Amino acid sequence: MGFISKIALGLGALSLMTCVAAAQEQSTNRVAAKTDWSVFVEDNPTECWGVATPKETVNTREGRVVAATRGQILLMVFYRPSAQANGQVAFTGGYPFRSGSTVNVNISGNEFELFTDGEWAWPATPADDSKIVTAMKRGADAIVTGVSSRGTTTKDTFSLLGFTAAVEDAESRCGG
Repeated sequence: MGFISKIALGLGALSLMTCVAAAQEQSTNRVAAKTDWSVFVEDNPTECWGVATPKETVNTREGRVVAATRGQILLMVFYRPSAQANGQVAFTGGYPFRSGSTVNVNISGNEFELFTDGEWAWPATPADDSKIVTAMKRGADAIVTGVSSRGTTTKDTFSLLGFTAAVEDAESRCGG
């Protein structure tokens, strides 16, 4: 993939993440609960997502556990047919990420990298999304590690119990 294609993909993903953020903040349309995951659906445009909050959060700075004020911490898989988003992984840590940093996702020993912009992180390509979703279906938990703009390292552990059911539900509702 060329540089221009990567920029276009990144800008498309950024605009989609803006929509995801707005939908998540405004949505009260939870249509299913699947153990530790929930499914939301919105219309106009049609979009569906499976989402979870962390079971454990640890914030550290210089090796010491510290208190940190954070907004919503969410791991999600998003579907929006009109934007050709079919299983896009997204993470928000509830804070602005350090500029130029990446987020690490560890699923049962499989490591994945997400690029960041503002408070959001996502994989570089749809193929990477697919690899992460496959690993999440097979794993027990996902450990997501990022660094805030203030230098705090955050480590959020998400249960994957109910993930497969939630993501398949979201995909079927949005015609994935």
